[in-house]
Amino acid sequence: MDSKSLGIRVTVGQKNADIIGKDNRALQSAVDTVAALGGGLVEIGAGTYTMYDSLHLKSNVTVRGQGEDTLLVKAPAAESKLVLDGDYGEEQVTLENPEGFQPGYGISVTDDRSGGFHTVVGTILWARGDTFGVNDPMRSDYMVHNNARAATTFPVVEASWKENVGIENLAVDGNKAQNPMLNGCRGAGIFLIRSHGTVIRGCTVRDFHGDGISFQQSQGVTVEDCVVTGVTALGLHPGSGSQKPVIRNCTATENGKIGLFLCWRVKHGVFEDNVLLNNGDTGISIGHKDTDNVFRRNRSIGNGREGLLFRNESEPMAGHRNTFEDNEILDNGGDEASYGVRIMGVTHDLCFRKNRIGGTGRQKVGVHIGKDADRIQLEDNDLSGNSEQEVEDMRAGA
Repeated sequence: MDSKSLGIRVTVGQKNADIIGKDNRALQSAVDTVAALGGGLVEIGAGTYTMYDSLHLKSNVTVRGQGEDTLLVKAPAAESKLVLDGDYGEEQVTLENPEGFQPGYGISVTDDRSGGFHTVVGTILWARGDTFGVNDPMRSDYMVHNNARAATTFPVVEASWKENVGIENLAVDGNKAQNPMLNGCRGAGIFLIRSHGTVIRGCTVRDFHGDGISFQQSQGVTVEDCVVTGVTALGLHPGSGSQKPVIRNCTATENGKIGLFLCWRVKHGVFEDNVLLNNGDTGISIGHKDTDNVFRRNRSIGNGREGLLFRNESEPMAGHRNTFEDNEILDNGGDEASYGVRIMGVTHDLCFRKNRIGGTGRQKVGVHIGKDADRIQLEDNDLSGNSEQEVEDMRAGA
């Protein structure tokens, strides 16, 4: 949202503010007030805020902090097994150990067969002994014999089925040492689902047990000038049909798996001037129907396996018609795999122009072209500094 057009402004903080508080309840009160008045700006003062539930954002509301001085910290999580199956559509769970669960806290429910979008994430509404009401009905059958379990885990900041949301100048600490994993389809340090036109700018996410910034089924999202570091899974995760994303000037570093992960059906995106540094597996990963994207002036350096991966997909599902210009893909790889660019699957119509793909010898292969790939254009790239091969072409007749 254009800050010049913001009307209502409410301040929230630990002193000298319209709403005084130190946890998510104060922040949520400010957001709800501005939303009820038609939209505007919530300005969050400096301080550390403990998050017992998500900050649930609303349409046409921008939340703006003071950069690193405004820190939202995920509270330590409680965990418990279910003692009764959580049936699809049910709005309550019964827990083996209810300690640490209480109304107003965020909650997630899953089992060993119900990951991804089938995990439910909501808020506890009421408690009656060891049974707790949840505001979001169960999304699957969570079976006791499949290790059905609940935890007070949730996105620190989230928007669901909203539009024109702004998230600016916030720092998020996921407190991964005291929280179990929450999968990136249903949570992250900052998480969106079906929230079109959101702008995330100048935010830092660190140490979330899961993804850093994840947005799913959200069109026209812009992520600028953000840093994601030390999360256990994916740094930046646009996915599940999020079309026309713009991710620019962001850094994803020292994350457990992948710096920038294009999940499913990410199309017509622009990714430019980002740094993907020292992530556990891969700098940039592209796969299922991720087509027609442009990557410019990104730096994918020092990642554990490859700088850029096109995942192994069949022809209808592969990441076709992607363009890479003026990127640096340097010194990626480890003992088992070591590639600058690795093109797997029946992937075709890729253009690599004026990129630097090499380094100081850590990368063994500059560009690997799999046996089923086709129409791979390499134009004016600098492929020096790979220790074994500049181009490894596995196609018949290559």
